[in-house]
Amino acid sequence: MIMNRYLLFVCVSVMLGSCAEKKNRVAEEINDSTSPLHLLRPDYKIPYGELDVDSVKADVDRVFEYISSVTPAKVVDENGNEIEPETVLPDSAKLNQGTFRLTSYEWAVAYMALLDAARILEEPRYSAYVTGRIGFLGKVAPAFEELYQRTSRPDGQMRQVIAPASLDDAGAMSGAFMLAALCDSSLDVKDIIERYYNIVETAALRLPDGTIARNRPHHNSVWLDDMFMALPAMAVRSKYTGNPSYLDDAARTALGFFRRMWMPEKQLFRHGYVEGLETQPRMAWGRANGWALLTMCRLLDELPEEHTGRQAILDMYKQHVRGLTDCQNKDGFWHQLLDRNDSYPETSATAIFAYCIAHGVNSGWLDAVTYGPVAQLAWEAVSTKINDRGEVEDVCVGTGMGFEPAYYYYRPVSAKAAHGYGPVIWAGAEMVKMLESGYPRVNDSAVHYYRKDPHASTPIFSLDENGEAIEIKH
Repeated sequence: MIMNRYLLFVCVSVMLGSCAEKKNRVAEEINDSTSPLHLLRPDYKIPYGELDVDSVKADVDRVFEYISSVTPAKVVDENGNEIEPETVLPDSAKLNQGTFRLTSYEWAVAYMALLDAARILEEPRYSAYVTGRIGFLGKVAPAFEELYQRTSRPDGQMRQVIAPASLDDAGAMSGAFMLAALCDSSLDVKDIIERYYNIVETAALRLPDGTIARNRPHHNSVWLDDMFMALPAMAVRSKYTGNPSYLDDAARTALGFFRRMWMPEKQLFRHGYVEGLETQPRMAWGRANGWALLTMCRLLDELPEEHTGRQAILDMYKQHVRGLTDCQNKDGFWHQLLDRNDSYPETSATAIFAYCIAHGVNSGWLDAVTYGPVAQLAWEAVSTKINDRGEVEDVCVGTGMGFEPAYYYYRPVSAKAAHGYGPVIWAGAEMVKMLESGYPRVNDSAVHYYRKDPHASTPIFSLDENGEAIEIKH
């Protein structure tokens, strides 16, 4: 009897407790009548929303500190002992092996990005890194040239400087060297610049209309990447020499790439083209599209408003940005194959697009209202790939040309792939400029950019926590 009463007491207590808990849950229920549901915090997977200049600068600086620490500028012997570069070098002499090669085209991108970042962020350490490393290469080149003549076995990195043989060796690097020389007239690198640019002018295979091609992997193959390998260097050459014909050649050559590589139905570029094929490949590789868009930015920066080729390049730039905007994924990234969302999100392409779109906004080529949020979302995505050391993660390694998807889907990624570092620095610097010159605001949890118009006659409204309209101040 006592046990039955005890069990009854327990059951009643549990039931009463359950009813009380249910009553509290009903009282605390959030619904459209009790709470402004539009203000519930979205579960964004990246830090999307308010973005401050200091956090972007900190990200850029962390990347810079990392690359500065892992790219020493010194000559060593076979035992790793440092050698004075003015002396006759022993047969075993080589550049100290850092994480990244000081003479690669990927590092030319880093040099160019750092020169722009130094100007935008007013950070002289960035330009000092560039002029220091390029000045070092100029200083050691004569000794390595003598070593090459004596032994026919040059250091692998210095071979690209003293005996460049291809656009990969010389194209982007010639542009970086010329920009560095324009930045610091004391640099003694004129001979290297001329050697590099001779390769741009003579070594590249040209189709009859001047479009740059290669005989790899097929005869007369056009690589979208080669837009960047050659055309920005031509534009810088025009400024470096004061000769506008180089800029004219760059604009003409760009049109040849557009005719072959543009896929209007996708508003994207194909990666590879083979002259004479009835049906062309259609692989829209992300980073190659990035190199194309970056090339257009570099040309538009240099082409005068009245230049006959400028409008066609500007129109293509805008079309490309529209096509790319349609491919950006929910977390701000672009994919390895841009039109295939089951391929992996790739950091270097996303960084290049972030830079190029923000640069377009800052240059007045794109409307900040439409494209400011696109660029900011892309930067927010990129920032999640900068680790605590300053490494840039999930960057596709060097990639040739493929005509089917598997090749691109299964390309490895690595934080040691140099292709991501220059684009991230470029993107961060341009984002700072866009934030400082624009009017970004969060409106109903969405990022919006407003035109710089303090006398705007039409107010813009959002809703406060009570559902009341409030004006967004310009």
